[in-house]
Amino acid sequence: MADPLFTVRDVSRIYTMGEVEVHALRHVDLIVQRGECLVILGPSGSGKSTLLHLLGGMDEPTSGSVRFRDQELAGATGDELTEFRRKHVGFVFQFYNLVPSLTAIENVEMATEIAPHPRDALEMIGLVGLGERGDHFPSQLSGGEQQRVAIARAVAKDPDVLLCDEPTGALDYHTGKTVLSVLETVNREIGTTLILITHNAAIAGIGDRVIRMRSGRIVEMTENTHPLSPEEIEW
Repeated sequence: MADPLFTVRDVSRIYTMGEVEVHALRHVDLIVQRGECLVILGPSGSGKSTLLHLLGGMDEPTSGSVRFRDQELAGATGDELTEFRRKHVGFVFQFYNLVPSLTAIENVEMATEIAPHPRDALEMIGLVGLGERGDHFPSQLSGGEQQRVAIARAVAKDPDVLLCDEPTGALDYHTGKTVLSVLETVNREIGTTLILITHNAAIAGIGDRVIRMRSGRIVEMTENTHPLSPEEIEW
């Protein structure tokens, strides 16, 4: 690939639980290109969340190399990983993690306060279609609206990569499509690299590439010549 953002080489992750070793990842190799939309698909326990955590600097491999551009994340100090996350990574989780005592716009502004080159918070609220809801508290928003605020908050940092962990998992069909449309806009129009993990095979159609994982390994990698729009997805 011409412009790799992440390079993962021979990565394994083993968790020790008492006398039992759990092999979450087994000798994974992966290159993520800047600006692509990558979908990681697999059932619970396949290793997809562990891989996402390694890419986001939230965990370290037991062995192998995880590089962000020219920066080696494996073996980095806690302070170095904190700085990496602050500057380069936006996170969107299944549950929205908004601060209930802050309005939507204030939740987004939290991210701009820690980012070196943030985007305008009002612009980001408008990007996700909530320009007239910025003064509402999370309890006054639907689940889909809260997830869109969470996306606006992540994108307001102007990260190089947006890591999404089951972003539609807690949403109904129509609301999930709306959230996927917002993520598509972030990827296609802003150019933010998007890595999305899911157990929902239908969602895989939106990715430029799809990785299928099982038992800690990448078992299949395919390219979508013509990725689907969220409106075309049926699940």
